Amino acid sequence: MTIKLASELQPDSVVDGTGIRTVIWTQGCSHDCPGCHNPGTHDFNGGFEVDTDEVIEEIKGLEGQTGITFSGGDPFFQPEACAILAEAIHKCKMNVWCYTGFTFEELLKLCDTNKAVMDFLKEIDVLVDGRFVMALKSLNIKFRGSSNQRIIDVPKSLKAKKVIIFMSDDIDVDYNFGRYEKKGIYI
Repeated sequence: MTIKLASELQPDSVVDGTGIRTVIWTQGCSHDCPGCHNPGTHDFNGGFEVDTDEVIEEIKGLEGQTGITFSGGDPFFQPEACAILAEAIHKCKMNVWCYTGFTFEELLKLCDTNKAVMDFLKEIDVLVDGRFVMALKSLNIKFRGSSNQRIIDVPKSLKAKKVIIFMSDDIDVDYNFGRYEKKGIYI
């Protein structure tokens, strides 16, 4: 299977999730968020195609990385290929983060018509969801561009059938919306 990427893999990122990570920049996004920091990844005709097996071999050769982050573009426009890569990443004993302009709830609805969306979700450890909103932009929050975006523990959320916020000492979870219960559960 092929995947459309915006660039080569980017190792050694410390801003795209906890630890030292490699970023997979997918090509294609129709959210068109004003102020997006990566508009060059939006055009579905841009970027280049590569076989997922080639990407997996490159991932296997990475050293000193704690995880891989899918970003873009929006990886959920290519869920089947991303699910294949995410499964291979877990076999390499690395965690998987993913950025998407879709909300977790929107992704669950997409699962009704596209099984690959759930296949990919099941392989994601942490999801940063929601469109970038310029009016909510903040340089004082980690791993998010705007305060409406959530950092979600996907395995716990799928099990609970509601959003569970990812808890880490590396992340300020002072979200500016919603109410919270103990243990980081968004309600």
